[in-house]
Amino acid sequence: MKRLFILVFAAVVFFAAQGVHAAEKASFEGYKKCGGCHKSQKDAWLETKHAKAMHSLKPGERKEEKKKAKLDTEKDYTQEKDCLTCHTTGFGDRGGYKASMSGKDAEYFGNIGCESCHGAGSIYRKKHSDAGKAFKATQKPSPRKELVDAGENFDYEEACAKCHLNYEGSPWKGAKEPYTPFTPKVDAKYKFDFSKAVKDKKALHEHFKLRGVYEGDPVPAIRAEFQKTAKEPAAGGEEEK
Repeated sequence: MKRLFILVFAAVVFFAAQGVHAAEKASFEGYKKCGGCHKSQKDAWLETKHAKAMHSLKPGERKEEKKKAKLDTEKDYTQEKDCLTCHTTGFGDRGGYKASMSGKDAEYFGNIGCESCHGAGSIYRKKHSDAGKAFKATQKPSPRKELVDAGENFDYEEACAKCHLNYEGSPWKGAKEPYTPFTPKVDAKYKFDFSKAVKDKKALHEHFKLRGVYEGDPVPAIRAEFQKTAKEPAAGGEEEK
C-alpha cells in the first residue's frame, strides 16, 4: 500500500512539473499571432496608449513628464534596458523584444501588447485553437486550467503592478530595481488603482462577447462586469479565454 502511494504521489509530482516546465518554455510571439483570431480586440488595442508605449521613449516626447521625473527630455531612451522592460512585450525573455529589432519584428513587439498581460503565448495559443475547434464540433467547453498550465496569466492586477507600482516605497511587495521614476510623488496621476485602470479604454482594448469555449477556474473577477456590455466580435469567430 505504501509503495502504491509513493508511485501515485510521484506521478502527480511528475505531471505537475511537466505543466510548469511547459509554461517555462513558452515563447513570446507578438500581437500579430493573437490578432489572427482576436481581430476585434487587436483593432481596439491598436488605438490605445499601450500600443504606442515606445513613442514616449523618443527624444522630445512627453517633455513635461520627463522633466518632473528628472530625466533628459532630449535623450533617446528606446535602447535603455531599464525602460524597455515596461515599454515592450517580453523584453529579456524567450522570443520577446530585443533592442536590435527592426521592421516588422519591432512593430509586433515594440509595445505593451497582448502577452504583456496574458503571458507568453506560444503554448497556450495552440490550446486555444484546439479548444475552439473542439467546441465547434461538440459544443463542450474545455477546462480553463489547461491554459494556466500552458503559461497563460489570469492575474491581471499583478501583471499591471510589475510596471505601474514598481517604484521605491511602493505598496506592492514585488517592487524591485530597476524602479520606475514615474511615481505618485512626482505626479499624483501615477497613483495606480487597478479597479479604475482596467476600465480605461484609452489604455486597454475593448472587450467583446465570449462564446463559452472554456469553463472553470480561474475566472477573472472583472470578467462578468465586462461581459454585461460587451459587443459581438467581428465576423469570423474569436476563441474565448
